[in-house]
Amino acid sequence: MSDWSALPGRTNRRTTRRRAAVPVRRAVLATGAAAAALALTACGSGGTSGGSADTKFVAGTGGIDTAERGDRQPLPAITGTTIDGKKLDLSDYQGKVLVLNVWGSWCPPCRAEMPHLVKVAKDTKADGVEFVGINTRDSSKPPAQKFEKEFAVPYPSLYDPMGKLMLRFPAGSLNPKAIPSTVIVDREGRIAARALKALGEDELRKTLEPLIAEK
Repeated sequence: MSDWSALPGRTNRRTTRRRAAVPVRRAVLATGAAAAALALTACGSGGTSGGSADTKFVAGTGGIDTAERGDRQPLPAITGTTIDGKKLDLSDYQGKVLVLNVWGSWCPPCRAEMPHLVKVAKDTKADGVEFVGINTRDSSKPPAQKFEKEFAVPYPSLYDPMGKLMLRFPAGSLNPKAIPSTVIVDREGRIAARALKALGEDELRKTLEPLIAEK
């Protein structure tokens, strides 16, 4: 039996459609490259990081990476609008130990860790520790607002639906590249630690203690 699509004058419609779709697929991939980089989430397929002479941070066995005091990179300039519509500039937290948590209302690990973050935020405020969230990949504010109300989150969160604020962190630094991620900044505004996973209360306190003690 002859192959109908191979006869003279015939065009394989499936092949034509497949070839026509390639440029569109490539365009979609190119447009979403930045978003794809942030899609490596604990809610999906999270990753781990390792320390090296170039990055100058040490990969912790528990998934928390740290940098020695002399090797810390400065927190990039990050400003924006909170979920409640207020302006926020992270440079205002200079002199405080800053815990910066990246979360999404759609993310189960974010829901699991939030009670721990809330408790530690309340307990350490008197020690000069401040918390700020970065809400990402929520296409509208109501789900994020509902999330904050449900967990009685006592600190503000920047609204960053496209993940643009996360891309401001320099490559090779202790940058947030998963959801959830937690970045801890020392009193001098330098990145001291990072977790690419949901944190428990005890490990968060353990990470904060030496930074609180720094003068």
